[in-house]
Amino acid sequence: MKKLTFIIFSTISVCLLILGYGQEKKEKLEMKKAKEEHKEVVYQVFTRLFGNTNTTNKPWGTLKENGVGKFADFTDVALKEIKDLGVTHIWYTGIPHHAVINDYTAYGISNDDPDVVKGRAGSPYAVKDYYNVNPDLATDPAKRLEEFKELVERTHINGLKVIIDIVPNHVARQYEGKTNPEGIVDFGAEDDTSVTYKRDNDFYYNPGKPFIVPHWEHGYLPLGGEKSKFIDDKFDEFPAKWTGNGARTSQPGFNDWYETVKINYGITPDGVYEFDSLPEGYDTKDYKVHFKFWNNKDVPNSWEKFRDIALYWIDFGVDGFRYDMAEIVPVEFWSFMNSSIKMKNPEAFLMAEVYRPHLYRDYIHKGKMDFLYDKVGLYDSLVPIIQGHGWTDQINTVQQSMLDIEHHMLHFLENHDELRLPSPEFAGSAENGKPAMVVSATISTSPTMIYFGQEVGEPGLENPGFGSVGRTSIFDYIGVPHLQRWVNNKKFDGAALKPQEKELRDFYKRLLNFTIQSSALMGNYQEIHSFNREHTEWYNHRVFSFARWSDTEKLIIVTNFDANGTYGFSLGLPHDLINKWQLKDGDYLLTDQLYGEGIAILKVQKGNAKMRVDLKPLQSFIFKLEN
Repeated sequence: MKKLTFIIFSTISVCLLILGYGQEKKEKLEMKKAKEEHKEVVYQVFTRLFGNTNTTNKPWGTLKENGVGKFADFTDVALKEIKDLGVTHIWYTGIPHHAVINDYTAYGISNDDPDVVKGRAGSPYAVKDYYNVNPDLATDPAKRLEEFKELVERTHINGLKVIIDIVPNHVARQYEGKTNPEGIVDFGAEDDTSVTYKRDNDFYYNPGKPFIVPHWEHGYLPLGGEKSKFIDDKFDEFPAKWTGNGARTSQPGFNDWYETVKINYGITPDGVYEFDSLPEGYDTKDYKVHFKFWNNKDVPNSWEKFRDIALYWIDFGVDGFRYDMAEIVPVEFWSFMNSSIKMKNPEAFLMAEVYRPHLYRDYIHKGKMDFLYDKVGLYDSLVPIIQGHGWTDQINTVQQSMLDIEHHMLHFLENHDELRLPSPEFAGSAENGKPAMVVSATISTSPTMIYFGQEVGEPGLENPGFGSVGRTSIFDYIGVPHLQRWVNNKKFDGAALKPQEKELRDFYKRLLNFTIQSSALMGNYQEIHSFNREHTEWYNHRVFSFARWSDTEKLIIVTNFDANGTYGFSLGLPHDLINKWQLKDGDYLLTDQLYGEGIAILKVQKGNAKMRVDLKPLQSFIFKLEN
């Protein structure tokens, strides 16, 4: 009897374990599914400018004259407001310690030479120490790493994930790791400088030749012409190293990335790869298989150095990286790097600059990138349409060419490299970009990225010094006027915004929040533009329309890019879409999800479906088919 009781009890226990495991597995699958069914939104913020309330904006102004933002400026209130905008990830740009023109010798940091620094605040892509953070951003530079750790934790508490930059192609000419973890050796510290190239050298050299400072051009002078004991047209580097953009001369040109040094990834000057290639078919393998392939492989020293940097920041609490100019680093390295990151954090968010479309699929499938900039495709096609001389027909051409990788193509209309939408050189007003923003944010399952200040119409009109008008400078100490009105003396309440700026931020908030909640935007896509171009009177090349749907939500999105024209027409649905949606004869109510003001009736009769749409200039509708 005892034996039978034990068997029964054991059987019940096993069943409960199985049921419990099954339930746990089901819950995990449901959590994964829930995550996959919602879009992500990245808020890129130039960290040193965000909390700066100084409005002086003197060209080439010092930190003291023009001010600088701090980690501490990202308060709980500020982060909550960013999240409430409809943001899921915040990309803190300019975090790793890069070369700056400011005296921090009291903290054991060497001064940087203005002859090889762009601007006074320095380029965030000339990293000087990968294991520490920019001292400009700390209230107490001696505790800068602790202050950044607090920011990471504060960001997480407020429901946002953290992205920072890694720049694998180059480092600052004066790289100095002052706080390296035990066993970490600086880039170049063990190089054989007597040769141009050796596989395990971190840099390329011009043996026996000194580095020569470039001739400054276009009216620029170091620090704007200010007299300084550090400006002498000299920089002590012997032998000269190759420059970040690949310039091999000992004296790079002014338009070269002269403030940086190119990293050697085991590629000879003649272009021979001295490392293993990925086996055939690895574009279909997951990151675990890639990690296993590289395990115990002999790889160049630079690969291991950057892997260690990435894993250091993952352990620190960072949730992902934005990789600068990833396409000029071999895809095999990315397989090695990204698979190592994913083994530590499978949810890490990895996005990169790649501007050559023929490389997209390699960097996604072989390099294990999550997301690439969709600049050459969607962004470049939207620019002329926004400016009034392009045709919306091009949008679908681009989208069709990306259908197999559309989820991986990060969409944006602004970032630190591009012109601000309202700048005279681009759209002339923030409102002119609203239709494109609707299309960019809803046409695919990919993440959307916006640049801080975009949501309040920042035009970037200041003359900062080294930076250029139309872009918010990444090289100078400046303020960002439109954003400063939203910051409102660090109340972060937008009370000082002008009415038009408040309306614009409301538009972004409505749009972005809809995108991260909609299941249809992670579902199917079908353009209906070409059908209406052929069959619908008054529908033209300034209008664009498409459908998005999931099992639980059906959307029809239509937008007017014309700043002056009003359009009214009977928008039709193609027959195959009617069949996919299983629409029967009758009337269907559609409600606008953007402002809730538009209502339309879709009339289905004998296999045809039409709805009346009236669009004001620059107006968009996100119509949802009500059940």
